[in-house]
Amino acid sequence: MERTGADAGDGRDGTTLRGVLERIVYYNDSTHYCVGELRQDKSRETVSVVGPLPGVQCGETLELRGRWTTHREYGRQFKAEWFRSMLPATVYGIRKYLGSGLVPGIGKTYAEKIVDRFGAETLRVIDEESGRLREVEGIGPKRAAEIKKAWDTQRAERSVMMFLQQHGVSTALSKRLIDRYGAGAQTMLRNHPYEVARAVPGIGFKTADRIALNLGFANDSPERLDAGLVFTLRSMEDDGHTAFPREDAIAAAAKLLECDPARLAERIAALLEEKTIIEAEPALYQLPATARAETTIAEHFTRLAQVRSRLPPVKIDAALAWAQTRAGFAFAPEQAEAVRRALSGTVSILTGGPGTGKTTILRALVSILSAKKVRVVLAAPTGRAAQRMSESCRHPASTLHRLLKFDPAAGGFVHDATNPLKGDCFIIDEASMLDTRMAAALLQALPGGAHLVLVGDADQLPSVAAGNVLHDALASRRIASTALTRIYRQDEDSSIVVVAHRILAGDTRPPPIARMPDEIDPERDIQMLAAPQPERCLEAVRDLCSARLPRFFGKNMEFQVLAPMHRGVAGIANLNQTLQQTLNPHGTPVAAGRAAFLFRVGDRVLQNRNNYDKGVFNGDLGRIVGQDAAKEEILVRFEGESIVYKPEELTELIPAYAVTVHKAQGSEFPVVVLPLVRAHFLLLQRNLLYTAVTRARRKVILVGDPTAYAMAVRNTSGNERCTDLRNKLSLAFA
Repeated sequence: MERTGADAGDGRDGTTLRGVLERIVYYNDSTHYCVGELRQDKSRETVSVVGPLPGVQCGETLELRGRWTTHREYGRQFKAEWFRSMLPATVYGIRKYLGSGLVPGIGKTYAEKIVDRFGAETLRVIDEESGRLREVEGIGPKRAAEIKKAWDTQRAERSVMMFLQQHGVSTALSKRLIDRYGAGAQTMLRNHPYEVARAVPGIGFKTADRIALNLGFANDSPERLDAGLVFTLRSMEDDGHTAFPREDAIAAAAKLLECDPARLAERIAALLEEKTIIEAEPALYQLPATARAETTIAEHFTRLAQVRSRLPPVKIDAALAWAQTRAGFAFAPEQAEAVRRALSGTVSILTGGPGTGKTTILRALVSILSAKKVRVVLAAPTGRAAQRMSESCRHPASTLHRLLKFDPAAGGFVHDATNPLKGDCFIIDEASMLDTRMAAALLQALPGGAHLVLVGDADQLPSVAAGNVLHDALASRRIASTALTRIYRQDEDSSIVVVAHRILAGDTRPPPIARMPDEIDPERDIQMLAAPQPERCLEAVRDLCSARLPRFFGKNMEFQVLAPMHRGVAGIANLNQTLQQTLNPHGTPVAAGRAAFLFRVGDRVLQNRNNYDKGVFNGDLGRIVGQDAAKEEILVRFEGESIVYKPEELTELIPAYAVTVHKAQGSEFPVVVLPLVRAHFLLLQRNLLYTAVTRARRKVILVGDPTAYAMAVRNTSGNERCTDLRNKLSLAFA
């Protein structure tokens, strides 16, 4: 049983190595790039090997062909250009292979005993004469049968793994397929590749399509056209849309599939009949789950608005006077109106940019309701937003995920329409971050008669996931809303606030420009450092983060680099590599697992997906504080809580020296550094620039090209999302 890396070359040139793979130091599931330690058969010397080695496991015998190189940091390495993997043939390799735990029922102890008894014949005995395993002390008929069954299952799965990797399916996804279909995964892929793409998360259309075409599926087969259409709609949803115009969907699918649009129009009719897609309005399509979520939002907004309030009677004028006395100043008319609407109506929205007094109103509202013994519940989409809300309102706040209590076993939230939340008034901050699915989950879990107050900044970036809930709710004009527009922090000389509102007004003039790093003024709260070329921009960011900011504000000052794009010299990926080398050059490298970034102890990291078992969620920021090298586990500190990550879980973490502006939504940082160059033109948008600038409490330093700043201010396309929620709200309130 062997596997070759034929796509890396035929192996006829270069030096040859053969040995047992002792340890995997680093593995990238996307590229299959591996850093490992190989114990050579002949010399018994252990050497470092690097290169694309898809699906390799510790204990396997590898034959590698390539060349020796010298890395400036890691020293002498063998760069593999071709490889072949087979089951181990030596006693040492067999012992290593079985002792790794790859075969259920055989741990290190039994591996030693079995290999001591059968030597180089061990694997043949397990495969062909498994009854002889009873010759080993401690192995009876039952355990021997279990080992044989596990061996046969693993052999079948290994065959499936080889088939999948021939078609570019990563190890992680291969394991997911095998978990779903077992040894039948290969048969399932051969016969129903597009169904697999729908059923198994991570097996995308493109992978399934490549396999299907290689296996002989017709270019215009109904299965392919249907899968391509659904994939197109899901791709549009990934871009934030929840509804898709017919012509746009057909054109995008035709380009993807390289087929006749007329054939796709025929298949749309079939998909509508099967209810694989839903027609929301004439020639406007939705995926069923998204359509249901929008309908749920509209229905529960209506339910909440039409049910009698459960709050005790409140004399609103007296309450306002009391709150103003506590605050020490009189509220502006629109501020007082926001309080009135929140107290008198069961559903209301409060919007406003930085410095317009939203926090003042929230604090007053919480004080009034608490004095009346009303059960007030505060929540926000992210942990940092919830913490900031709790501090400003002097009242406990939680994330929406913790409020609704996700149950991994049930695959949904504990609180829903059948088990509503307990509370009388629910105030949700950073409502611009509410996506369609989360908004539906929240609204249906609110008890009848409770008040709901959504608070947010409609000019910020919309939610990362699909939808534009706050914008659509405001645009429907069916829900009472108050917009705060007057800036109150001008008296505090907050030029960050002034610049933010100038951005919204379309003013392309950048903040004061420093032509040299020495011209950065620590007293100014917003400034631009001119560094038009991406290389100069990168160097300026490095200098700011490593030298100037610590000198200005102390080495413990928290700052955050935000950037529009992942790629490029001044993109997220390169910024993280550069800043890690600069700010944490001597951090101990940690067990890399399958992560795409070589982490070190001391690195700043960000959780990149919701993990309900661990209680950490997409966007949570932390720091690697330690590791257990023996177990290959690392310890990450999040907001006072330490979480253990196993090697296979490291893909949930991304480096956070620099993050996207989207990932920073809901957070505030003392200092924000924002690279802005023309190479970012694809994502230079007004709401992105506005959101980035308003993440800072004390100081913003934009680094880059003033013309890129102007490009961002002029581009107002960032809020354009196609949804059907506004229409559903109008129908529900009719």
